[in-house]
Formats: sequence, C-alpha cells, structure tokens
Amino acid sequence: MYNYAKEKLILFIKETFDINDDKVKHKLQHTFYVVDNAEYLSKKLGLNAEEIELAKLIALFHDFGRFYEARDYQSFREDLHKMEHATLGAKLLFNDNLIKNFIDNRKYDSIMKKAIENHSKYILDTANMTKDEILHCKIIRDADKLDSFRAKTVSDVYTMANITRKDIEYSVISDKIYNDFMNEKTILSKDRKTGLDIWVSYIAFIFGFYFKESLEVVRNKDYINILVDRFNYKNSIAKIQMEDIRNKANNYIKQSCDK
Repeated sequence: MYNYAKEKLILFIKETFDINDDKVKHKLQHTFYVVDNAEYLSKKLGLNAEEIELAKLIALFHDFGRFYEARDYQSFREDLHKMEHATLGAKLLFNDNLIKNFIDNRKYDSIMKKAIENHSKYILDTANMTKDEILHCKIIRDADKLDSFRAKTVSDVYTMANITRKDIEYSVISDKIYNDFMNEKTILSKDRKTGLDIWVSYIAFIFGFYFKESLEVVRNKDYINILVDRFNYKNSIAKIQMEDIRNKANNYIKQSCDK
C-alpha cells in the first residue's frame, strides 16, 4: 500500500507543481526522510507490520499542504502568509477527498487525518483521541522534528525559512525566545522577532520530542553542535547566548537519554 501511494504521490507532485522549484524539491526530499524516521521510530517502539505501514503513510502525506504553500506563497513561513499547512493538507486529502487518488484502502482515514492535521500544532490536544490516534500523532510529530534537524545542517537557509545567513549572523536573540529556551519550552512562531530567534526555535524542537529514541538520534548525530556552529554570530551577546543554548540543549538531551 505504501509503495503504491508513494508512486501516485510523486506523479501528482510532478503534474501539479513545479518540480524544479527549490522549495518543492526540498519538501519532497523532506517527506521521504520523515517516512524513514517514522519507520525507524515505529520499529523501535515495537509496532507490528500494519502499524508501521500506517506510520509511513501518514509521513508520506504529512506535508501535503506544504506543496501548495511553495506554489502559492513561495514561503514556508506561516507567520508571514497565515496559511496553516497541516490544516490545509488534511482538508484537501480528507474533506476534499484527494486521498482517493493515492490510497484504495480507506480503513485508516480517521487516524491519518488526525495525525496530519495535528503534526505541527504547538500543543497536541489529545482530548477525544483514541489510543491509536495519540500514538500516531506522536510518531509523526517526532519524525518530522527529527528531519528538521537533518535539513538544518545541510539545506539552504532561505529555501527553508525565507531568511538569509546575514539575517541570522547579524541579529540578536529576543529576551522571550532566550528565556523560553532556557526554561525548556518549544517556541511559538508568532513570538519570533529576529533571524536568530527563528534559528533558535528550530533547536528548541528537542523540548517537544515524545520519545527518548528521537533524542538519541539527535545526540548520536551531534545535531545541536552542528546547528550552533553553522553560523558566525557577530553580536557579542548573541555569541555568549548561543553557547548557553548549546550547553542547555546538550545537557537536556543527556539527562533525558540517560534516565
């Protein structure tokens, strides 16, 4: 079922969007890395073959709305264009029934819709969710964040976030963003004021992971140090604060993984 859906999705993307657009290419690549992460976590959690297949399908479609963002707004910054990609993706797939073009077996529509529309929300509201819905919401949220770390180590910053290297290197960290990070909070997009705020918000994803296995990947791949070291911070205070952030993040991961 997954392989069939994957082939259909790739064909749809090629027919509907500009496959040569950097943002479209970035999101297509991201999608398949998230699939790999979802499969990895599902196996680590001891799920059966059918549950693993479902986790991979959710990952395959989790960013369906992002392709429309890339085409219509040339940006993934939802604080700029006010388009919530997770809600849009779930609407297109399940309310408008585009999912029928990719999957014949509709047994898991409810779980898939719930996971996709909740994968990027600041807080996961589990009220009125089933046990399976909660599990798959958590898997896709972790799988998505994990690939954000990979992407931030290699991808073009402007493609990802509509900011430049200069926007990051010559800016400062807002007080709220710094304090939220040091208090082990994930960061709301609306609170970000500077380019460096945006970069710090990505590192803060560690505070939103549900599974120790996800943090172990971040630690093993040394993502925190790579992200902190990617830029040459020109502001002396920002330089000190980024070292605070490095130490806070690495200590948090160590303590969480060693429990």
